Amino acid sequence: MAKTTQEKLDEKAEKLYYKKHKKRYRYTAGDIVFSILNYTFFIVFTLCCVFPFYYLFINTISDNELVSRAAINFIPRGIHFENYANLFHAGEVGQAFLVSISRTVIGTTLMVAASALAGYLVTKQNMWHRKFWYRFLVVTMYFNAGTIPWYLNMSMLGLTNNFLAYIIPGIVAPYNIILVKTYVESIPAELEESAFMDGAGYFTIFRRIILPLCKPILATIAIFGAVGHWNSFTDSLILMQNAPELFTLQHRLYLYLNTTSNLGALFEGGASSVSEGVIQSALNSKVIKYTISMVSIIPILLVYPFMQRYFEKGIMLGAVKG
Repeated sequence: MAKTTQEKLDEKAEKLYYKKHKKRYRYTAGDIVFSILNYTFFIVFTLCCVFPFYYLFINTISDNELVSRAAINFIPRGIHFENYANLFHAGEVGQAFLVSISRTVIGTTLMVAASALAGYLVTKQNMWHRKFWYRFLVVTMYFNAGTIPWYLNMSMLGLTNNFLAYIIPGIVAPYNIILVKTYVESIPAELEESAFMDGAGYFTIFRRIILPLCKPILATIAIFGAVGHWNSFTDSLILMQNAPELFTLQHRLYLYLNTTSNLGALFEGGASSVSEGVIQSALNSKVIKYTISMVSIIPILLVYPFMQRYFEKGIMLGAVKG
């Protein structure tokens, strides 16, 4: 069978590739020294970044008594996984984990949907007062009333001690809308024009053309939103004072950190009347602190690798045009 033109071109390109790489590059002494220093620097840098996570992990699976005496530094001893099981059996921590998961999933989904739709609409020239609404959106990025007016506003809206306080304020994210708008403007206009000629409306085009093409930028803002929701605890600290069942995992970690710090200060003060129960409470708080810290990190570490390729492409394309 005769080869097609594309097959001939592919075969020619393959031959050129092998021919080009037959000539081995001769490394000079300077190249070798640079490579050694370069690899050494990045290996050390990587170890510095990874070690804190490794240290947390080995302390959560080691003997609790050894952990309390700071005897675990590099190698785990007395390995067990009871801390993780006990953590989720504790009602308040398990509830806090569910609250964090719920607000992250629901809040991120609604934020991505709103950002995608708003970012697409502000690219339409025939949108009613498009420039005004877009500039009004941008202005909100630079002006903030402050914590007290924000709390009063949330209180008047009935969002204190209410799960919706985690969701509603974060649905409209101006920066993410700008990223989506910039990305949509990079999509060839001919795609929409041909769809219009076939009788499609704006929402049909948005659903069937724009959304599939916007996966990279939507994955990017999804990472932004998920990390923001997962790590946030200020809103829980201020707005959920009378609803401990709505505390987030980060808020619980903050409370355990305070408990450990206070008990540590009590020990350092030389208090002679410290009971065995208080000492045991301090030890448990330290172990729980490490375990919750690890649980707080794991979900983001698991999600990011799957979205990294979209993240890199989206953040570059979404930031090219203003």
